[in-house]
Amino acid sequence: MDINFNKNEDHNKLLVSELKNKLAKIKLGGGEKRIEKHHAKGKMTARERINYLLDDKKPAIEIGAFAGDEMYEEHGGAPSGGVVVKMGYVKGKQCIVVANDATVKAGAWFPITAKKNLRAQEISIENKLPIIYLVDSAGVYLPMQDEIFPDKEHFGRIFRNNAIMSSMGITQIAAVMGSCVAGGAYLPIMSDEALIVDKTGSIFLAGSYLVKAAIGETIDNETLGGATTHCEISGVTDYKAKDDKDALDTIKNIVSKIGDYDKAGFNREKPAKPKENPEEIFGIIPKSRADQYDMREIILRMVDNSDFEEYKKGYGQSILTGYARIDGWAVGIVANQRKLVKTKKGEMQFGGVIYSDSADKATRFIANCNQKKIPLVFLQDVTGFMVGSKSEHGGIIKDGAKMVNAVSNSVVPKFTVVVGNSYGAGNYAMCGKAYDPRLIVAWPSAELAVMSGNSAAKVLLQIETASLKKQGKKITPEDEKKLYDKIKARYDKQISPYYAAARIWTDAVINPLDTRTWISMGIEAANHAPIEKPFNLGVIQV
Repeated sequence: MDINFNKNEDHNKLLVSELKNKLAKIKLGGGEKRIEKHHAKGKMTARERINYLLDDKKPAIEIGAFAGDEMYEEHGGAPSGGVVVKMGYVKGKQCIVVANDATVKAGAWFPITAKKNLRAQEISIENKLPIIYLVDSAGVYLPMQDEIFPDKEHFGRIFRNNAIMSSMGITQIAAVMGSCVAGGAYLPIMSDEALIVDKTGSIFLAGSYLVKAAIGETIDNETLGGATTHCEISGVTDYKAKDDKDALDTIKNIVSKIGDYDKAGFNREKPAKPKENPEEIFGIIPKSRADQYDMREIILRMVDNSDFEEYKKGYGQSILTGYARIDGWAVGIVANQRKLVKTKKGEMQFGGVIYSDSADKATRFIANCNQKKIPLVFLQDVTGFMVGSKSEHGGIIKDGAKMVNAVSNSVVPKFTVVVGNSYGAGNYAMCGKAYDPRLIVAWPSAELAVMSGNSAAKVLLQIETASLKKQGKKITPEDEKKLYDKIKARYDKQISPYYAAARIWTDAVINPLDTRTWISMGIEAANHAPIEKPFNLGVIQV
């Protein structure tokens, strides 16, 4: 191992350590004092409920752990958006679980909470996975109601999805384990089966104070909408549970009786670990996002037996394409090659840049994977498409459009891993969030933006200094440097993988060593949903 490997390894392991520390803080939700108050009421926290519900010895992945990170500081913050979402197994059946975190503003819904809930439902719909809601929420966060209530992708879309999912035959189970107020009351009742916990769970369109104000009736919340009321008088709920664990045990019993599902039929053999050491990924990924490295070496440390069958190996070398297996599942890999390569014509191609020939190769490979019903894995470390007169005259826009067309119309499940750079149109062509990957994750080394922080800061500096000079202000080199540093610091914050994850542009920031688990669970989930339409590229410029 050379000195650069050791430096890279130290840097990337520190990034993973930072990731773990951030996650540990987020997992405290509203803080230890609020957790203690929650326990004093005889209630489990959202994470405790999910951990009890999911099978112990099976893997689980958390969707949107960083949702809302540093987004609502003026409102006291919203760790994980006030809701915890995990994909895991209940009695051996793969499920999505959504649990309101009542230690965060009593489980109130921020704008990002709605977005995260919709993402959970989207995953359930795409993969036809059962979804379980553990409800404990005070409803919409009123100071921000205008950003969560009326639009298409706001709060009401949740209930619309409940209805659509029911018509699709997707199992939905809800347990009311705390407050369930106003519009939020519809979610459990639009589920297939609803449970309520005695004395702690309650459902009503308006609480006792609002009832008193609206119609003058004096009534307590338990009589108005508690477990006895809804299980024995209104018939709104189907099961009464004595406590949280009883409710969760009932859910386990219900899920255990769900029948088998139709398979999509993706190919799987006995899983095997990579022959190359996955830990070496930390030494291969360079500390600087501008440095070159060989993406093949990353792939060999991710795939079963380190066996990667390359497609068109000598052609379009700035993108790697080929077949492999991940945890036994057959996959087609499309990856940006980050090292400088020399073509047969003697031309040099820069790493991370998409050229016409590499776009053409990727398009053909994506079509092949669709024909063979092989899920696609995109490994992003891309700075964009090649620019300049030679590329423009060679039709780079046309070839790039063909690749985007193939990604857009792909019918096999797609999974995206942002390893390093994810800039500009390269993000689109390599199946960014806008192109419907079933799951999209970023490594701590990732950067997502229109362009690099250095490039963007230079462009923005030119604009800013020109504006100041027009105002008659003199700009010294020292002023220019201060301005540049200020602009770059702001931009660098925005390209952070945590900034993207906070806004659910990605599903998670993960340890690179967990990538195989995410892809394997993602393909297993996708296997629940048979492909219903043929692959068709539509009209493209040949």
